[in-house]
Amino acid sequence: MTRSVDDLGRAVQLPAQVERIVSLVPSLTESVAATAAHLLVGATDYCTHPAGLAARRIGGTKNPDVAAVVALRPDLVLANEEENRETDLAQLRSAGLPVWVTAPRTVPEALASLRRMLSACGLAEPAWLRSAVTVWQGPPPVPNRRAFVPIWRRPWMSLGHGTFAGDLLGRLGVLNIHNDNPLRYPRVSLGELRGRPLDLVVLPDEPYRFTAADLDAFVGWPVRIAFVSGRHLTWYGPSLVEAREVLAGQLARAAPAPVQV
Repeated sequence: MTRSVDDLGRAVQLPAQVERIVSLVPSLTESVAATAAHLLVGATDYCTHPAGLAARRIGGTKNPDVAAVVALRPDLVLANEEENRETDLAQLRSAGLPVWVTAPRTVPEALASLRRMLSACGLAEPAWLRSAVTVWQGPPPVPNRRAFVPIWRRPWMSLGHGTFAGDLLGRLGVLNIHNDNPLRYPRVSLGELRGRPLDLVVLPDEPYRFTAADLDAFVGWPVRIAFVSGRHLTWYGPSLVEAREVLAGQLARAAPAPVQV
């Protein structure tokens, strides 16, 4: 056994060789699958990448089947502070399973976190991670657009302070207007936004799937609206290799908000 420390500073006892992994986070599932897919024996129902992944499904990120995870006898369980509930992770630890928790808040932190996590899995730094580091190297630009970035509707919730997605947008020159909110995902009132300087509304397709049907909320707003890939905005893993190009293109195609008729 070897001892290592995850993103939360918690000591994790790792076997000499990790041969069976259960991932409770879609982006971490994709990261391991792109590096050593044969190690994955369990993944959540929301682990959609890569397609055709041959791993047992063990429920959702917020409601995993703990007994099913334990029955898979993993050498390591991968989790995230935000995606997974501590009560579930505590049950897994009580069952004797080592649990590795990630908690990045910025793109550089995500890249470093992935390197440490893959190392905990006994894996060398893969080519896709080196490519992602190259893509995102350098300081962020001075933001030239201010954006409202909702992540949910009914109630409306947005990106707040200290989020990975907010930092990623900042590296594309977009300032999240709720970055000064002390909450990471505050509830917001659309009425309160009308008096704030605003250039963009950025609508991702996950965790809430925003579509053209949601444009009714922004009729008459003097902004442009961009529909973007939630995977490229919120996942940290192999998607980071193409996220800059994909999101920059989607932001460039932002269209004016609908007008009142």
